[in-house]
Amino acid sequence: MIKIFDSVKREKVEFIPLKKGEVSLYVCGPTVYDDSHLGHARSAIAFDLLRRLMEFEGYRVRFVKNFTDIDDKIIKKSLESGEEIGAITERYITSYLEDMQKLGIKRPDIEPRATESLDLMWEMIQSLLQKGIAYQTPRGDIYLDVKQDPSYGKLSGRGEDLEQVSRIESSEEKRDPRDFALWKSYKGQSDVGYESPFGRGRPGWHIECSAMIEKHLAKEGDYAIDIHAGGSDLLFPHHENEACQTRCATGRELAKYWMHNGFVTINGEKMSKSLGNSFFVKDALRVYDGEVLRFYLLSTHYRMGLNFSEEDLLASKKRLDRLYRLKKRVGEGEVGAPSEKFLERLLEGLRDDMNISRALSAMDEMLTLSNEELDSSPKERTLQATIRGNLEVLERLLGIGAKSPILYFQMGVSPEEKEKIEELIKERAEAKKAKDFARADEIRKSLSDQGIALLDTPSGTLWERA
Repeated sequence: MIKIFDSVKREKVEFIPLKKGEVSLYVCGPTVYDDSHLGHARSAIAFDLLRRLMEFEGYRVRFVKNFTDIDDKIIKKSLESGEEIGAITERYITSYLEDMQKLGIKRPDIEPRATESLDLMWEMIQSLLQKGIAYQTPRGDIYLDVKQDPSYGKLSGRGEDLEQVSRIESSEEKRDPRDFALWKSYKGQSDVGYESPFGRGRPGWHIECSAMIEKHLAKEGDYAIDIHAGGSDLLFPHHENEACQTRCATGRELAKYWMHNGFVTINGEKMSKSLGNSFFVKDALRVYDGEVLRFYLLSTHYRMGLNFSEEDLLASKKRLDRLYRLKKRVGEGEVGAPSEKFLERLLEGLRDDMNISRALSAMDEMLTLSNEELDSSPKERTLQATIRGNLEVLERLLGIGAKSPILYFQMGVSPEEKEKIEELIKERAEAKKAKDFARADEIRKSLSDQGIALLDTPSGTLWERA
């Protein structure tokens, strides 16, 4: 039984899918006007873990994550740079996908773009207008009349937060400060517009996700999808407004379960581009391997806040090092069934709202026990096969441990350094061939002093950063 924390009920609940054996999962993706930051990475890793768990448990997961490719921020960037909007969004979508691949994120089944779903948005807006739930202002903007929805606010508990709503989207033509835009009329050359049944304009932010869910995931019944997820900063007003417009347009709830991941902070402040403390994933990847960064972001429970710290990241890497040292020790060979006790403890943690602390505790215990057993029976093939099975489970569920141990322990060494190391290893081999063992030992010691350990094997000399 999998339990997840539902943001509506504000408690852990048993996950029961709308259709047996299947899971429909929608995660809000980025607005593509800049490179992805650690907040994007945290959300992607959290729900990648959820997807992996569901698939491991035998569910057929249909996973959709969107790209918002029309937005005020994108328009502003286009005006400031003179670059076409399409070129901007294409570049940052490509950049985002490259970053996520380096973090070991599995690609969604569908990655829709807002501009590809305008027809569905129009249909929903027309339905809301016909029902009298939405209204068009003299300037051509269309708003949803929040007072028409008695359930508004039940998702976030913040339906009366007028200050927050007004700060985000103020207009004298709104009937209520909480009313939100479904369609924004074209405002002239500094704007972007698409021809629609309501005149030239562009969609509001919230309607995009509702339309894309209807297009790619929605089921018949009381709920459109099983799980809607995203960062906790989206809970209000974005997710509240999504839930409202879908409920009003279709007569059913948008999602059976809502899940939200915690913020990433830097120096105690919420990451924000406006604060100038937005740590881009690309910046982090210049210093740390994607798997190391993934493991660090994964190691704090997804609902908790994470204060980014390089000291904590390096401590997290040492934990990952232990896994790779065990993988190096057992080498390649037959992959057996994992230890039942280990698998049970690992899944017990993950099934409990993805309790990563319990899952990693099971991992640490397995690593310690495996090394102890190898000390006693270093050539026991069945034991080695079981350990490889344990490591394969960690790769499938947590997305870690897929690299060659040798390559893993060479991380952080620059191409120039690698070239010099390889040259010294070649010189050492020639010295040994010439029986100049003093020179060979000198080279080994020199590399050791630089933190480079050598391993002589039948197929040649391997090296790693010690």
